[in-house]
This record gives sequence, structure tokens and C-alpha cells, in this order.
Amino acid sequence: MIKTLQLIFSNRKYVSISMCFLTLNILFGTWAIYIPAIKKKFAIDEGQLGFAVLFLGIGTFLMLIFAHKIIKKIHAGRSMALSIFMLILSFSLPFLATDYFWLCASLFMIGITSGLADISMNTVVTEIEKTDGIHIMSANHGFFSLGGMISAGIGSLFMPMVENPLYHMLVVILIMIVFNLFFVSNYYPISSNEVEKNSFNFNYLKPLSVIILIGFFIMASEGAIVDWSALYLEKISLAENSLIGFGYTAFSFAMAFGRFLGDGVSKKYGSKRLISFGSVIGILGFGLVLLVHPIVAIIGFGIVGLGFSVIVPELFRIGGKVPNVEASQGISLIAGSGFFGFLIGPVLLGFLAKTYDLKISMIALLGFTLISLLASFSLKNRNKV
Repeated sequence: MIKTLQLIFSNRKYVSISMCFLTLNILFGTWAIYIPAIKKKFAIDEGQLGFAVLFLGIGTFLMLIFAHKIIKKIHAGRSMALSIFMLILSFSLPFLATDYFWLCASLFMIGITSGLADISMNTVVTEIEKTDGIHIMSANHGFFSLGGMISAGIGSLFMPMVENPLYHMLVVILIMIVFNLFFVSNYYPISSNEVEKNSFNFNYLKPLSVIILIGFFIMASEGAIVDWSALYLEKISLAENSLIGFGYTAFSFAMAFGRFLGDGVSKKYGSKRLISFGSVIGILGFGLVLLVHPIVAIIGFGIVGLGFSVIVPELFRIGGKVPNVEASQGISLIAGSGFFGFLIGPVLLGFLAKTYDLKISMIALLGFTLISLLASFSLKNRNKV
């Protein structure tokens, strides 16, 4: 872990990219802690909230189709810069929305910008790993998780003192704009020759099908924890208001810790073992969450985060080495479909919560993780070195 972080912080280009991953989840983490407030503001139930979040998924799905063409047209670094600043600004929209229609429209815009940002960032990291001969994918996803921990943790402390969530979000947006202006010039010139030479190809779905399946279910579970952990602690665990943001905080802290360790562990044990073992840990974590008690549930969310931490970065590693699949396009498809899962997962849980309750929704996430474990047995351990 120390060596990977030293490598990243020794190079302005590497650290600049990592800060984009950090930014992405600072924004989502801030949104996550105010979901109960948004729900109350518009007087909507879990099903209506889930339907609104569906527009996030729709926007992301469009980027799964069009991101590759955008990156080809303007290059990966420029696409990354454009999408990051558009994403930062778009997070003000749900808090400015005056009715349910505009809430859905604002989430659609976040879906478009976040989808493009996610695919662009992973494409840039893939290109750097290839050209510089380094391994920083897992660590960059660690910064993504760290962003969620920072925003949810600090936000939960300040939440009782914030009269209007919009004010909190605007402060975060201003800080993120200034913060990212310091780094944008370091990754802006980066382009990927593979992305520029090839068009997006859905024929890659078949050789990548198992990887996509695992990525979708794990990212769907992660997205569900982002959007529903606070409500679960509030409604099912009956936690105090000061604790409801700490489920996601524990999850993000464990994710960050695991991902900063992931690159070294992957070299020793290989991707297949890490994905299988991570799924087992995730199942155990959901078991604790389902015991309902607030403190036990928060610990459970943390254990889920530790288990999930290594899975998605390892899927990218495997996906980049599938025979007859261009690495950049494999990464793009895995990133896009995984991020689509990240955004569609909360929608599925919303409808389950409306029909049954949030506890049934968490049982569904346990089922998603079990499917991922079973699917991992068919993976080939291509990256063990």
C-alpha cells in the first residue's frame, strides 16, 4: 500500500487522476447523506425515489453507448476534464429542483456526466498502466472510496447544523471546482491510441459476459448502499440521526483501505481468488447488516466494503487481458456496465422497499453477492504474476 501511494504522490500526473476519482465520490457521498431530506422535500415514497434514480441509470446507459465516440473525438484526457467539471456543476441540480419532474431531469443529467467521467477516468488509467508499466488501478478506486468516506463522514457531522442541504452542496461544489483546477492540466493532454483507432463493439459482450455480470451485481450493491444505507439505518435500525450517515462512512473507509492494499495482494494471489474471497466477505457483512442493530449494521456495512473493495479493480485487470478483446474497449464496457449497475441498483431496491421493506432489499443485495461468488468460479486467473 505504501509503495503504491508513494508512486502516485511522486508524479503529478498520477496524483491528478487520483484526485478525480476522489472528487467523483465526494459528490456522490454528499448526495447520499441528503437522500432522506430529498425524499421528505418532495413528499415521495421509496418507489418514487427509485423511479427518479432510474434516470441516473438511463443517463449512464447513454454514455455506455456514446462515451467511446466522445473520447475518440476529443481524446481521453480532454473528455475526463470536461466531464469532471460538468459533473461537479450538475450536482447542484437535484437540490435546486422545485418539483418531481425537475428532480428526475437533474438526476438524468448527473447520469450522463458521471457515466462519461467514469469511463474516461478508467480509460486514462488503463492507458497510463500500459505506457508506464505500473499498477495503480486499484489504488485509484481506493481514492474513489476515500471520497465517499470523507463526504459522508464530514457531512454526517455537519448535517444537524445545516438548515438547507443546498447550502452544503454549493460549498462542496465550489471547493471541488477550485480543487480540480489545480490538477486538470496534468492529465488534459493524455490520449489513448487504442481508443482512437477502434470503434465501440458490443460483440465483446460475450467474452466479457461473466466479468460484466459480476461487475453489474457488485456495483449495483455498492450503489444501493450509497443511496439506501442511511434510510436503512433510519427506518429499520431506528438509529439516531447522528448515526445514519455512518453506514456509508464505514463502507467507504473499508473500501478505501482494501483498495490501497489491493495492487500488492493481487500480484501475490491473482484476481480470481481476490474476487471470490471478496464476495465471501461481502456475504458475511450483509449478514451483520440484516441483524438490524444500528452499531452491528454499521460494522456490517464496513465488512461489506472490505469485501467489495478489491472486486471491481480486479475485474478491470482481467477484462484488459481477455483474448481477442481490445483492452481499452474491454475496460470501457466493464466500466460503463458496472457504473450502470451502480446507478440502477438503488432503483431496484426502491421498488422492493416500496413493495416489501428495506430489509428485504438488503436480502436481495446478499443474493447479488452470492451470484457474484458463484460466477467468480468460472473466471480465469489471467493476471497472477
